Amino acid sequence: MNTVNSLKTLTGNVRSRVEGALAESGGLLRLAPCWVPRSFLQPGKRLKLHPDDLYAFGLNRGGIDERWFASTTPAANEGRVPDEGLSYVVVGSERFTLADAVAELGGQLIGDAIWNKYNRWPVYSKFFDNMGPIPHHMHQSQAQAKLVGQEGKPESYYFPPQHNNTGNNFPYTFMGLEPGTTKAQVRKCLENWNKGDNGILDLSRAYRLKPGSGWLIGPGILHAPGSLCTYEPQWGSDVFGMYQSLVEGREVPWKLLVKDMPVERHHDLDFIVDQLDWEMNVDPQYKDNHYLEPVPVADTRSEGFVDRWIVYGKIHGEQLFTAKELTVEPGAKCTIRDNGAYGLITVQGSGRMNKLELDCPKLIRFHELTRDEVFCTETAARAGVTFENTSEVEPLVVLRYFGPDVNPEAPAMGAYRQSQF
Repeated sequence: MNTVNSLKTLTGNVRSRVEGALAESGGLLRLAPCWVPRSFLQPGKRLKLHPDDLYAFGLNRGGIDERWFASTTPAANEGRVPDEGLSYVVVGSERFTLADAVAELGGQLIGDAIWNKYNRWPVYSKFFDNMGPIPHHMHQSQAQAKLVGQEGKPESYYFPPQHNNTGNNFPYTFMGLEPGTTKAQVRKCLENWNKGDNGILDLSRAYRLKPGSGWLIGPGILHAPGSLCTYEPQWGSDVFGMYQSLVEGREVPWKLLVKDMPVERHHDLDFIVDQLDWEMNVDPQYKDNHYLEPVPVADTRSEGFVDRWIVYGKIHGEQLFTAKELTVEPGAKCTIRDNGAYGLITVQGSGRMNKLELDCPKLIRFHELTRDEVFCTETAARAGVTFENTSEVEPLVVLRYFGPDVNPEAPAMGAYRQSQF
């Protein structure tokens, strides 16, 4: 099997390789695994990465607890390697970043509407996998992130059952703030940062996480993700601010609170508190306005497949990303038409997607190439992609996420309660 190390890396002038690959595959690009470490977290060991490779970036960089999908967004890690967070397209014995491919082919890959508005693929998704909870934090809004030359970051969660045979240490997520919480109380937590646990979780509410469900999280909302392995379609940014000083006995440095705030505001406690979307954080109906369960696209089970919405709804009136989960039963075949380009990851089984093989690995070495991840162009998605399950015993299950404004027909928040299928 080829490895990443055996491939020749191309920088620029990739148009002919991309066009050739699209012609051979039926509008698809094979992607290599993109691993990302976090120095302040402990890996949950459910990414299928070989245990000997959990610290492949070096112990000083931290364990690998994330795999990013169809990403053109660099990871905002200290000491990162230059291409950290960027997905690579694999064509024969060569590789190049998806970002380079999008830069050269633009709307031919991601669709003219997205290319003309954003001039890039503005979203990505990842598996986020930790042994325990992470700090109560938020992601800045577009206006707030612009103050430091970045973009805001709304995100979403789905907990795939295939990656959650164990819930690890704390399968609960604190979200928002208890209704009635005051800004003065949050400010007091910031004042107490160096005294140990600053008590921010005392002001919040924890929700039990359920495999096969999810959440939609807007910018400015505090959340302390629990220990389920999470599929996270989100905006193409890596901004955040950690508001919790101590997690499982581990210090959270102040610099992780203010890393994406203007330098002159790094000790302005009122400014830091005001970064929070107060109305959303203290919403008495928080779960009703953020909780997701799958909604079938149509009643197709008798045809041997089911396509379900797993991420839907709008954030401040905008549809920034959506996602679906397709399950194809053993021996079945279906053609799925979508409105736009998407990144795809296989979470169970084996089969084919147009002319590309799909196979969900059981164990992956750090430099190993896989056949589980694909980028589908808008043209191919609109024409219809044929999925075939070549197994006689196991379903083929794939997750795919889409860019902004691609699926106006997606359900509204709470639609799972009225689902007819």
